[in-house]
Amino acid sequence: QVQLVESGGGLVQPGGSLRLSCAASASGSIFSINTMCWYRQAPGKQRELVATFTSGGSTNYAYSVKGRFTISRDNAKNTVYLQMNSLRPEDTAVYYCYADRWGLDYWGQGTQVTVSS
Repeated sequence: QVQLVESGGGLVQPGGSLRLSCAASASGSIFSINTMCWYRQAPGKQRELVATFTSGGSTNYAYSVKGRFTISRDNAKNTVYLQMNSLRPEDTAVYYCYADRWGLDYWGQGTQVTVSS
């Protein structure tokens, strides 16, 4: 089992920044976690993939956030981060952390990000 706990969401003005954190805990080796991702879901919309960090260190981003968001991973702290800069109202959503371990999917509970003046 893998538990994922997100934090760092909140209310921010357009153009502002937030950093989300996702702390992972698991029975067995945490390093057996493969890919970790951030997804988001806005009201009335489907959940979408925002950023990916593979076990090999590769990163990928949705086109809408490329150049503004940065995903990083600290294996020593078992944590993945999402640095979000130049935030826009359309970034408003619940952000979810995702982990893949041994072919099983794990999700965090989500953290709300609201971009509004």
